Amino acid sequence: MKNQDKIDFIVGWITDYVSKMPNPAKSLVVGISGGIDSALTSTLASMTGLRTFALSMPITTNSNNSNLSSVHGKWLEDKFTNSTFMTIDLTSTYMEFNSLLTNSAQASDLGFANTKSRLRMVTLYQVAAAQSGLVVGTGNKVEDFGVGFYTKYGDGGVDISPIADLMKSEVASIATTLGVDERILHAPPTDGLWDDDRTDEVQLGLSYNDLEDAMENESSINRSKYSQIRRLNLHKMEPIPVCKMPKS
Repeated sequence: MKNQDKIDFIVGWITDYVSKMPNPAKSLVVGISGGIDSALTSTLASMTGLRTFALSMPITTNSNNSNLSSVHGKWLEDKFTNSTFMTIDLTSTYMEFNSLLTNSAQASDLGFANTKSRLRMVTLYQVAAAQSGLVVGTGNKVEDFGVGFYTKYGDGGVDISPIADLMKSEVASIATTLGVDERILHAPPTDGLWDDDRTDEVQLGLSYNDLEDAMENESSINRSKYSQIRRLNLHKMEPIPVCKMPKS
């Protein structure tokens, strides 16, 4: 399938989903990080013609990521009359939470990193409630269904996931076709949750190209590493375990 066909299909899928809702949403709400996944998702959302809110939500993040989200947000507003770019700085909210839990001896670096993602999720849903909107997920197939590289009830908490069946390489190709800024296309993928700005590759131990190969090729030299990462994160990808009572 050619890139334009993929673009048309996803835009049509979003539009069709909204139109068939019992109470159709009036807007789409997307968090943009300055990364390629959120840049593509927010562009596709804007192409539906539905009112689209693109939110940059910095939390003690580096200026480069914040600048790239602003670059993309302003590009959306220039290109689409139905798009609105917003910056909501959550740093003070996060710092208060961090201080409260640190002072109560409940500090955890991983927990605090995930808290940033969860605060952003709460913010997206607040805006969605105010604008009668849907929160649009930005995860790709490698992250969402390959290795579960997202925060449970953070960036994993969404209403629809329009690019979750696209490999990372497909995301890059389609984003290029749509004219996403070169700086975003070539920025090292990062979740932006750590103060040392560690990249996705550093956290995962594999590049996205390696992960794609391991997902599709059982004889890949990285298959074992991929399977190990996936196994540890299956709890995010599978339904919540339910204790079912016996009938008798």
